Amino acid sequence: MQRYFNVAGPCTPHKHYLLPTRERCAEIHALIDSEQFFVIHAARQSGKTTLLNALQQDLEASGKYHALYCSLEAVQGLEDAREGIPAVFETICLAMRRVPGLDPLLFSEGLEAAHFTTVLGDAFGRLCGRLDKPLVMLFDEADCLSGQTLITFLRQLRDGYVNRIRAPFIHSLALVGMRSIRDYKAEVRPGGTTLGSASPFNIVTKSLTLHNFTRDEIGTLYAQHTADTGEAFAPEAVDRAHYWTEGQPWLVNALAREIVMEMPARDRSVAVSAALIDEAAERLMCRRDTHLDSLLERLKEPRVRGVIEPVMTGGGGEIDRLGDDFEYVKDLGLVKVTLGTIAPANPIYATVIARTLNFNTQENLPASLMERWITPDGVDMDALLREFQQFWRENSDIWIGRYEYREAAPHLILMAFLQRVLNGGALIEREMGSGRKRIDLGIRFRGRNYPLEIKLHYGPKTLPEGLAQLSEYMDTLGARRGWLVIFDRRTEPAWEEKISWREETVAGREIAVVGC
Repeated sequence: MQRYFNVAGPCTPHKHYLLPTRERCAEIHALIDSEQFFVIHAARQSGKTTLLNALQQDLEASGKYHALYCSLEAVQGLEDAREGIPAVFETICLAMRRVPGLDPLLFSEGLEAAHFTTVLGDAFGRLCGRLDKPLVMLFDEADCLSGQTLITFLRQLRDGYVNRIRAPFIHSLALVGMRSIRDYKAEVRPGGTTLGSASPFNIVTKSLTLHNFTRDEIGTLYAQHTADTGEAFAPEAVDRAHYWTEGQPWLVNALAREIVMEMPARDRSVAVSAALIDEAAERLMCRRDTHLDSLLERLKEPRVRGVIEPVMTGGGGEIDRLGDDFEYVKDLGLVKVTLGTIAPANPIYATVIARTLNFNTQENLPASLMERWITPDGVDMDALLREFQQFWRENSDIWIGRYEYREAAPHLILMAFLQRVLNGGALIEREMGSGRKRIDLGIRFRGRNYPLEIKLHYGPKTLPEGLAQLSEYMDTLGARRGWLVIFDRRTEPAWEEKISWREETVAGREIAVVGC
């Protein structure tokens, strides 16, 4: 069977191209050998289930342990422990039926699931007392549990854990999901209220995560396809794949799959180029497959908006980095922290977040804007931005009122305007992050670069700071002309003062300062 790049469900070695998952979380075996309970958390589609499948096989093959993989996804939404715990009990029994050597009767015989406060602890105690080897439990989708079901589940695990010196119980256990143990606590402790007893969370020794692929690991993954088919990926293509994805496993596979399976009209004897990677990235961003859609549904949540909006505007003081909301958004995989700056996790997410938030604006802008300022030489950016100034003066109050992300509305509306004009014919790279006080847009069209910076007016330092920042950004792009767009959200200046245009020269570079 021909292997392929997988974007749906866990990977299997003989079916899919994949990297050894064990190396991505090397501490696990040491934790298991030392009888620890621990958490593995990572964003959706990061390889968690693939890791657990490989781990179960490794543990069984070692001959030292019985290992049981059990997904708790089916219990999602059952917050009442009277319903939830019996459902967990049945789910564990079903998982045992799939593993030779683990008889579910050893777990369930003689017990009533209706005794929801004790049944799991009793069942695991009975099972572990009858097995010939220690039991390792791998609970996938553990963060699907919520409310009293989650609390009762964890309390029974805690009771068995602390009494292992007196009675048999699970040797080692992993709770696996998108969230760290901190967000499990936030889920069941609204407003920081106490649970009124010993914490069921203090049995967790460590919270681990899966790292993204490195640039070299992407090259290794893509080389598996070359070995099987002869179709190579140029080094520049691997570099570009790492740029777009930051090594996020689903995106890495999706880019390659898009090229080798969905873009067949090409000479396969020629190595996949960086330009093809860019084209595949644009196709993914426009199509918004299930993984991207499910992730971006989170943008509607207030706790997500509280983090993403400052990232979009370049603010920083608004984000509580010690708060549960920030940890939650980071665990979802939407943002990363690099050199103290909170930013979108990768350029694909940055682009899709912006396009999602301004989609209705872009679709409702007049069709007459499309390609209106495109010339044989490229884009007449001066004329385009002068037109935007007039549009902003006439429509800003109406358009801003339509946004939940009101602080980021000017940035999003300008990006929608640019996207509408360029009509998908340009590559727009976005650099954004908390504390940067701006968004940098690198627009590439027909081989030319158009650097543009968006800032909110915040005082006398806005202009000199923006000129210096844009000049530095222009230097990285090798551009001689750039555009600094400054939105003035103050109510007192008249429109005649806000709408302005001036030309500046910084380090020999021409910068148009566009007041809005």
